[in-house]
Amino acid sequence: MSTDAELQQTIADMIDAERGILAADESTGTMTKRLEAVGVESTEENRRWYRSMLLSTPELGKYICGVIFYEETLGQRDDRGTLLSELAASQGVIPGIKVDQGKGPLPGAPGDMITYGLDGLGDRLARYKSQGARFAKWREVYPISDHNPTLLGLTANAEMLARYAAVCQDMGIVPIVEPEVLIDGSHSMDRAAEVNEQVWHAVFHALHRHGVALEHMILKPSMVTPGKEAGKASPDDVADRTLQVLRRTVPAAVPSINFLSGGQTPEEATANLNALNSRRDRTPWQLSMSFGRALQEPAMSAWAGNPQRREQAQQAFLKRARLNSLARRGAYSDDQEMTA
Repeated sequence: MSTDAELQQTIADMIDAERGILAADESTGTMTKRLEAVGVESTEENRRWYRSMLLSTPELGKYICGVIFYEETLGQRDDRGTLLSELAASQGVIPGIKVDQGKGPLPGAPGDMITYGLDGLGDRLARYKSQGARFAKWREVYPISDHNPTLLGLTANAEMLARYAAVCQDMGIVPIVEPEVLIDGSHSMDRAAEVNEQVWHAVFHALHRHGVALEHMILKPSMVTPGKEAGKASPDDVADRTLQVLRRTVPAAVPSINFLSGGQTPEEATANLNALNSRRDRTPWQLSMSFGRALQEPAMSAWAGNPQRREQAQQAFLKRARLNSLARRGAYSDDQEMTA
């Protein structure tokens, strides 16, 4: 199969009108914080058991099309000895892999960040592909302040995303491009919209320069929301401002936009996704999700390290996935939180 055919097959297998992507790519440090919050020690065994529990949830493939793994997870097996990537694939869930290697300050641009991991990326992708990964994800982070992101921050981060995406496509791996505009701060909705527009413009200019095929990538952006210290915006306001900026910046050739939840509660993220899809007639893209904590939080709380609560945790996880599937169709309502 040619590289283009591989890319198109992965896109076809992952993109439809009902399913979304599970982000289970938390670093060990992030996973440790989440496990400790429910009273669970962050050992490799506990992380393996928890993620295998999620991926073995019955009917998961009805609502989830792909899962982003952390490198540790890609080589792990369930209690029966099945690789977790194979466990996911058996449910019709395509395995993917986070390939960036953390972030740090961007020299020359105080307050901006840059992500590491381009060195040796091709070799790592070849290994991940041999382990079953068919797509990858790279995240760049954009803090908002009165002077951030700077022009250097915008261009440097866009360049990293584009270089990563080009390497992925050369290897036959679909890239998820994640420019995350952080929710931290007291900035207004107007300021959030302004920054997201700057970010997405810069990203697509860089993707064009590097010859990235837009038909064979997925965009994973933030929703346009005010800073978390500035109060909440209604789902209608989030949807209207997000779509306004997307229409100004994202080419129609991109097949799917899978939003990150970015600090929203599970209920907020689902309601906002529903509002976006209630306006689908205004967009050329699939509008989906790639949620991490907003999908997993109820399941982790239900489990809390007790293997006897496996079924309850899986039911909580499946409920969240089902509600987001309804939101994909603009068919979610608040009262379904009690009845689904």
